[in-house]
Order: sequence, then structure tokens, then C-alpha cells
Amino acid sequence: MSELISNGVATIGGLIKSLTELLLAVVSLSIVSEVAFGNTIFGTSVVDNLTGLIGSIGGENGLVGLIALLILVGILRK
Repeated sequence: MSELISNGVATIGGLIKSLTELLLAVVSLSIVSEVAFGNTIFGTSVVDNLTGLIGSIGGENGLVGLIALLILVGILRK
């Protein structure tokens, strides 16, 4: 029974990891497309959304938001 639960948790963990990698690839493609061509892929500006997110986390100067973003990138790279 314990082995079955462990396998289920491992399967779900692998699925979540795969979905996260896919979403990061889509976001990266959206950012590159928006910077290179000036238009959006999915009808929303990813760069504006990320800028707003960093600004809301860090306030006016955005330094805390930048540090939080670097920590998030470090966590996702593991």
C-alpha cells in the first residue's frame, strides 16, 4: 500500500514538473516574441504583466521584487 502511494505521489510530482517546464517555455517564447516583434502571442502583454508583478512586490523601486524574482528563478532551476 505504501509503495502504491509513493508511486502515485512520484507520478503527480513528475506531471507537475513537466507542466511547469512547459509553462515556463511558453512564457519565455511570449517574452522573446513580444520584445523581438512588438506584438503579443496570447492577446496579453507578458512583459507588462511581469513588470507590474515585480513592481507590486517591490514597491516603487522594484529592488525587492527583483530579488524575489531571482530567488524564484533559483528555486525553479533546481
